Order: sequence, then structure tokens, then C-alpha cells
Amino acid sequence: MKIAIIGDGNVGFTLARQLSKEGHDLVLIDSDQDVLQHAQERLDVLVVVGNGASLEVQREADIGNCDLMVAVTSNDETNLLCCILAKKLGCSHTISRVRNAEYNQQIQYLREDLGLSMAINPELMTAHQIFRSIEFPSFLNLDAFAKGRVELVELLLDEKNSLANRRIDDMKGELRRHILVCAVERNGEVIIPRGGFVFRAGDKITITASRRDLAKVIKQLELDVQKIRNVMIIGGSTIAEYLADDLLNVGIGVKIIEIDEERANELAERLPKALVINDDGSSHDVLRAERIDETDAVVTLTDVDEMNIVISMFSSKAGVPKTITKLDNNEYNFLFADKGIGSTVCPKELITTDILRYVRAMSSSGGSAVTLHRIVDEKAEAIEFEVSDDTMHLGEPFSKIPLRKDLLVACITRMGNVIFPHGADYLQKGDTVIIVTTAEHTIFELNDIFTDSE
Repeated sequence: MKIAIIGDGNVGFTLARQLSKEGHDLVLIDSDQDVLQHAQERLDVLVVVGNGASLEVQREADIGNCDLMVAVTSNDETNLLCCILAKKLGCSHTISRVRNAEYNQQIQYLREDLGLSMAINPELMTAHQIFRSIEFPSFLNLDAFAKGRVELVELLLDEKNSLANRRIDDMKGELRRHILVCAVERNGEVIIPRGGFVFRAGDKITITASRRDLAKVIKQLELDVQKIRNVMIIGGSTIAEYLADDLLNVGIGVKIIEIDEERANELAERLPKALVINDDGSSHDVLRAERIDETDAVVTLTDVDEMNIVISMFSSKAGVPKTITKLDNNEYNFLFADKGIGSTVCPKELITTDILRYVRAMSSSGGSAVTLHRIVDEKAEAIEFEVSDDTMHLGEPFSKIPLRKDLLVACITRMGNVIFPHGADYLQKGDTVIIVTTAEHTIFELNDIFTDSE
């Protein structure tokens, strides 16, 4: 597909890098020639220097003949204007990043008039992701599928865990009925495990479970369970504001430490049920004074990755059971994964993944992608597809289907029921199915899972 991206900041570059890997024809537009040169040296893309909200610049970039235009500049109004112009020029689909919470309702109401196919709010997405991690603190990360009926959860095995040094085939019958192990990360390598795979302490494993069985899974895996009653948020960003709203709505106590006095006063006014402290959240003395050792969870949301990492490491050392670290540079996740920074969340990766799902759905002809999550530090993908009339091998048992070896059929949802498939199971129209594969073996549509699809 021919895709234009307006705005070559962190999000624009990350999106362009992934779409370029997947073979799309890309043009990047930005007013900063230096950042475009950086992108052109590293990616197979065309570049156009100028204001993406200019009709002349959009014509120069041939946006009217693009299949998709994505506007991810730092200004909401500019992004919306880019979409209006692109649609007028004939671009088939447009996506805009919109960060201002006040626009959310209006955008849904005016979506067609604005020429918008999709609006994404990175701060809201990030806040919801963090909230879900706090709901189930035993897990490092959680991703939802099948309209919330199925969860993909990641956890770290220690020596005390009942799975350590055991084969997948040796898992207890009751546990095996409730979960399916989809991926394992060991020493930086991602493995799609089979029945003979032996777990080791230190493995990060990703499992599929129905949402209603999560409590049973936590008990059967003998995971430590501590209910989160209070959360300390370091940094009073927009993400912090969204997150505080979610937490307060379910009765969790919130303390926000924000260094800027004006912003602290603004948060105190907007969040009267939260305790807002105007102080330096990176100071260990301040954190001790605010009794960090009595806090159930710490979320670091400053604008500086290094500061977030240090605060999370200090929190972990102080005995905080759950730490969540926001990282704009996801490479830090690999470097500090075992250094006490706990769960991590990367806003630009959340946006990129959401747009990739949309792009793959546009490209699909044999079962479209409904949900896409990149898991195991972006080294693997879990993709939910709809099963349609065009899907091959309908009604045939998996034991007789020529499936690719580098993937796992993790779960089928049929009429609200969750099925962990075995050899006798099959696909039928109306199902949704979750496929897990390593990132280098990308699946664009459901028929790609069959070796005879070509």
C-alpha cells in the first residue's frame, strides 16, 4: 500500500520503520529537514519537506493517490486539518493522533465531516494499559482479545513457581484446561513452545487464559497476590490524569507528585479525591517522606526515561510490590528488564501497534485482523482474526490442516465460548482466532497460517 505519514517525531519514525519492514510504499512529511534526513538514511522511504497541513505540500507528496495518510504531529489541530485536506484530495483512509481529552466526544460526533477513519489518543491508551496492569498486579503485562473474554498475560517464573523445571506436557490437568503457553523469552530469545518444552527459573512466559479463569490461574500458578489499595504516581502528565481518574473510580487511593507548581495546582483542582504533592518525585528523600515503603504500587510518568527507570529501581528496592515504568525508548526495556523496573509501557509502541492492526485489516482478503498486540518486548505478535467465508480449511480438524511450524493457534472464540484448540478442533465462519508468532514471521491475514495458502 501507499502510505503517507505526516510528522517524523518519535511516533512517526517508529511507525515508518515498522511499515517499511512490512513492504509498504512510504512518504514522510515534516517541516524539519534534519529529522527527515535521519529517516531517509535509515529507512526505505521518500521524504517531503514542508507543512503537512499545506495543500501544496500534500499535492507534492501525492497524498491524493495514497491508500492511507497518518497525521502524528505534536499539534491536534494540525493533525485534523491534515486529514480533512487528505480526504478532499482523494486519500482513501486517514488516521489522526488527538491528545486533547476535550476533543474526544466532538471527534466521534464529527468523524465523517473531518474525514477521519480513526483517531488515536496515546495518553488515554497508555493510562488504560497501566490500569489493567494494576488490576492484576501478579502479571508483568496483560493484553485483551475477543472483546475482553480472553487475556494474554506475561509473568516471570522464579524458582518457587510450580512450573519451574517442568515440561509443558507435565502441567497438572486442571491448570492445563485453563491456560495455553504461547511464548517464552529466555536469554533474549523468543520460543514458541511445544509439549516437550521445559520451563526454567528466569523464563518470561506468555499465557492465554479466559478472563473469568484468571483468578484460578493466579492460584494454580502459586503467584503472590496483593490487592492494590493505593498508588503513587510520579509526574503529573496527561497520562497521570487519565490514570488517576480510572483508579479513583474503583476506590483506589491516588497520590501524585508533580514538580511544577502550576500543573500541581491544576491537577488538585481537577482531581479533588487525589492527594497532589508539589515536590520533586525523583528525590529519594521526598519519596521516603511520602512513605513510599507503605505504597502498593508506583507508576513513573515523567518525561525522562532515565529518571523513570531510577525511580522505579529505588521503589523496588524500597519494597514496593508493583512498579510500572513508562519508557519512550523501548530499547531500555531490554537493558533494564531484570533491574527492578517491573512492568513497562511504551506509548509510541501502543500507537504503532494500533495503526498496524488497521493497516493489516485494510490489506486482508482472507480473514481480517481484529486485534493486534506485540508481545515479549516486541519480539512476537499475537493477532486476533475473524474467520470468514474466504478462510481456507473451514471445518477441517487441525490435525489434518497444513499449518506453518513457526506459529501457535492459541485460542478460538465461538459464540462467546473460549476454546483452547486440540487436534480435533476446527475453524468455522464467525469464529475469532488468536495466532501467536515471532515478529520476523509476520502474518498479514488468516490464510497466511496455512502452508498451502499460496
